[in-house]
Amino acid sequence: MSGRARTRARGRAHSGASPKPATPGPSVAPGASAATQQPGQIQPRLQQLQEESHVAEPGQPRGAEGTCQPPEEPQRSAGLQVVTLKPRSCCGGVFRDLVVNTRRYLEHVRESTAGSQDKMVKLFANHFRVVSQPQWIAFKYNVDYTPDIENGNVCESLLFQHEALLGKCRIFDGNSLLLPHRLPKPKMELVSELKDDALVKVTIEFSSELTPTSPDHLRYYNILFRKILKIMKLRQVGRNYYNDVKGEAILQHKLEVWPGYITSTLQYEDAMTLCVDVNHKLLRMETAYDVIMCIRDDAKNKNLDVETQVAKELVGSIVFTKFNNKTYRVDAINWKETPQTEFRKSDGTKITFVEYYKRQYNVQVTVLNQPLLISKGKWKKRQQDTPHEPIFLVPELCHLTGLTDTMRKDYRVMRDLSTHMRLEPEKRQLKLKEFMNNMQQDKNVQKELRHWNFQFDTQFLSFSGRILKEVRIFQGKRAFDSNPQFAEWSRETRSGPLLNVKSLDNWLILYTKRNYGAAFSLMQSLRKVTPTMGIAMRDAKMVEVGDTVKSYVAVLEKHDSSNTQMVVCVLSSDRKAMYDGIKKYLCVNCPIPSQCVVHILDKPQTLTTIATKIAQQMNCKMGGALWKVQTGLQNAMFIGIDCFHDIVNRRKSIAGFVASINEDLMEWFSQCIFQESGQGRACLQEALKLWHERNSILPYSIIVYRDGVGDGQLQALIDYEIPQIVSSLESIFNSPNFKLTFIVVKKRINTRFFVQSQGRLRNPLPGTVVDVVLTKREW
Repeated sequence: MSGRARTRARGRAHSGASPKPATPGPSVAPGASAATQQPGQIQPRLQQLQEESHVAEPGQPRGAEGTCQPPEEPQRSAGLQVVTLKPRSCCGGVFRDLVVNTRRYLEHVRESTAGSQDKMVKLFANHFRVVSQPQWIAFKYNVDYTPDIENGNVCESLLFQHEALLGKCRIFDGNSLLLPHRLPKPKMELVSELKDDALVKVTIEFSSELTPTSPDHLRYYNILFRKILKIMKLRQVGRNYYNDVKGEAILQHKLEVWPGYITSTLQYEDAMTLCVDVNHKLLRMETAYDVIMCIRDDAKNKNLDVETQVAKELVGSIVFTKFNNKTYRVDAINWKETPQTEFRKSDGTKITFVEYYKRQYNVQVTVLNQPLLISKGKWKKRQQDTPHEPIFLVPELCHLTGLTDTMRKDYRVMRDLSTHMRLEPEKRQLKLKEFMNNMQQDKNVQKELRHWNFQFDTQFLSFSGRILKEVRIFQGKRAFDSNPQFAEWSRETRSGPLLNVKSLDNWLILYTKRNYGAAFSLMQSLRKVTPTMGIAMRDAKMVEVGDTVKSYVAVLEKHDSSNTQMVVCVLSSDRKAMYDGIKKYLCVNCPIPSQCVVHILDKPQTLTTIATKIAQQMNCKMGGALWKVQTGLQNAMFIGIDCFHDIVNRRKSIAGFVASINEDLMEWFSQCIFQESGQGRACLQEALKLWHERNSILPYSIIVYRDGVGDGQLQALIDYEIPQIVSSLESIFNSPNFKLTFIVVKKRINTRFFVQSQGRLRNPLPGTVVDVVLTKREW
């Protein structure tokens, strides 16, 4: 389906005073366009088929065969510079990364990535080895429908009416079909019937042959395993699958936890494995309507505006609709419309929301005067030219997800949740083994797997890892080791002077009237802890302020000077707007190091600990240093790069750049920039300039840690960003006489590692290195 067709399938409607028909035919309720797929209500396609008589090129995306214009080249942010990339491959991002091969250029890891030093340890992972898999060539076909069919389930049923031709061994992703055999003709036009005997033409056209190790082949295997999860009666919510039957209710907090699983199949160093991890979906037992009613009663008692208070609570939250297993972000609330409001369907007929939900999902809306929630839906860059048609939701049918700020601050809520959602290694292993056993014992699952010759080992994958030698921590004239179990050394740092201290002579403490006691206690505690650290501190100038951002800014404008070293703000609450307003002023308008402290300083048993940590942070912000470690590398600069992509508002991406400017890693250059051409080069040049000023030579080794790289962007990184860095370094060094190490950091992984200790599975120690078995062949 085209991007426009997919948009209509999501069921969006125009926002406004009343739901108006979208063009060419709106669906203003979730899945409303699916209703138009029922018998007798097929919508004609917007475009006629063009030039469909020839075979698509291998790997060519569907729809490209018949177009006259070249495909638009997407603009992607590669590193610190926006560049034009080649059109995307048809396979998903994580699978596109499999074609990246950097090891063939690196002699020391070309044959093996395994290290030989440090202590060896036996590890386990939540991976199950694939002991049997398809070894034949598969055939990929593009599938199209005339007229367009928006509902994926209807598409699948229409296609599989031809099971005699296709066979039972098949994988369908909604757009393309994978078969273990070749069809009689490269292009076939078939006719299927809807329930009302209306005819639909199904066009199946050969695209490419896929080898067993093809990245696209692996993508279809993962689609197969999502089908397996459906066979096991798991319920899809978003991208993941959950067991709502085994959901556990936490009645005292009105919460419900659904257990679920995440699966992925990928090729690793020695074999293909199935990675399985436990996942949870947190639902609140209250609906959006319950929240509205609660706020309405409370607002009336406090003489507050109901609509404003409801918007503060609901806008930005994620709701879950059980009738279609989907989640939506609430972007606005329409108080002028109700479930009795009529909207126009794609076939031109009018229907109320009450009637629509009853007919489409057999769900009865009971409250007829409630407002409607508005969701703009998930918008992707490739759909930016598609008319934006928001979705209307009935609050009564929307269950809230996630935790409120109040819940996160409640120790009892977080404690009770952790017992359900934070699994110890042994409990996680039991859950995963239970999943594998259920999969092995399910006859329907095994029948599906036999079609593709899939078999799995039921035991955790085991292999050898290494634990790096611990580094010593130096603080002043002292040296000590960290706790090997937790990599923690904060206790040791309190008993001696810091490595590099800054005196605190001219500073401010701002506090509200009711927080004077907390501010005074903080001052007294800082007097006690700073002498041990070696920090010379004079008393702060204490100034009372009002509990608003405007008041804080007015006082700062009056009292700050060029000699002010630090501003400490004792806040009455952790309101984000208050914190953001103060930090924005002190970072942008009047750059002064600052420390915001929430009003939790009235606990004598923790006040000394809190004051110690605050003093350490203040020392660092003024340019001091707490401790250092010996890296074993001489004349080496470390660089960190991360990117923020504003997907919601589609504004410019922002990159954060930091670089060490001395060997001890105690001084750093940092800068935030919009991702525009040449900006990254300027950051690197400025960092190298500062390094040279402090060390009189340029660094010999540059080690870059790069975060913010999405799946499928490794090749763009190699083709564009790294050459830019190398080019900048060569121009600065006037020679290639430097060493560059580029490390891509990935945090969103589902692999879990375990170590067996005293007959039990435990988490591995900090410093554990995995460089065999679950590493990639290519990088």
